[in-house]
Amino acid sequence: MRDLVVKDNALINASYNLDLVEQRLILLAIVEARGSGRGINANDPLEVHAESYVNQFNVARQTAYQALKDACKDLFVRQFSYQEVNKRGNIENVLSRWVSEIRYIDDEATVKLIFAPAIVPLITRLEEQFTKYELQQVSSLSSAYAIRLYELLIQWRSAGKTPTIELQEFRKKLGVLDNEYLRMAHLKERVLELSIKQINEHTDITVKYEQHKKGRSISGFSFTFKQKKKDNPSIERDPNTLDLSSKMTDAQRHMFANKLSELPEMGRYSQGTESYPQFAVRIAEMLQDSEKIKELAPYLKKVGYMPSNKKDTVNG
Repeated sequence: MRDLVVKDNALINASYNLDLVEQRLILLAIVEARGSGRGINANDPLEVHAESYVNQFNVARQTAYQALKDACKDLFVRQFSYQEVNKRGNIENVLSRWVSEIRYIDDEATVKLIFAPAIVPLITRLEEQFTKYELQQVSSLSSAYAIRLYELLIQWRSAGKTPTIELQEFRKKLGVLDNEYLRMAHLKERVLELSIKQINEHTDITVKYEQHKKGRSISGFSFTFKQKKKDNPSIERDPNTLDLSSKMTDAQRHMFANKLSELPEMGRYSQGTESYPQFAVRIAEMLQDSEKIKELAPYLKKVGYMPSNKKDTVNG
């Protein structure tokens, strides 16, 4: 199973400043929680081993040991802020730490961390708005800004473009401090263009940006991006492939729609701000169309859909 990172959009859009190692440590902890099946709560520590860091990000072992040890000291004091709508419909401005506890065990080259209570629902609340991607997509990004920009962009994956992001908002979301890169030429060269170069070289999307002006000054940026053509789980089917043009029963449509909504490869069909259940409902509608069933055949096969010539069967 691929390492899947899932974050609530409130967290994707939060303002925070983490360096590269701290971002990677957070991502590994999220993946570890999903992969182990233990989940995330505000009481039990998650373990991230230096070996995982070495393997995922292709760095030297000694480098990983020292980086994780240093990150432990800094991550404890890092904060992030985001907005949430309360039950009365009012906007609450929330300020929180990332972790409530973190420790490094030298002899085991292991980090143990407990996420702060405010962040737990933003990683586990999958029934609401979310963004998901495979960790592999950002593993080769060496700029913390590039990781943040990639996350911001893929919220709009289905549209392939973003609205205009005002300059100050853009700086905050990428974690550029108030006293950093004050000259536009420096911001573009060391943050924006560097990030886009890395994203275009190392991830599954190709990005272009457009700058917007008020008078002579740049006031914001918008982005367009495309999914790279990649190894589409082969549309070529071997002669033994069963008939996929047959209709599904309603029960099958809804069951397989739920399974498909969890597949990272289905990200290209998702709309950035919809929830898992909303995505599943749309997929179920798509599965009423025999042409769509053919198009989604590789993914359906992956989640166990095995129609037979006589009668559709479900291999759950």
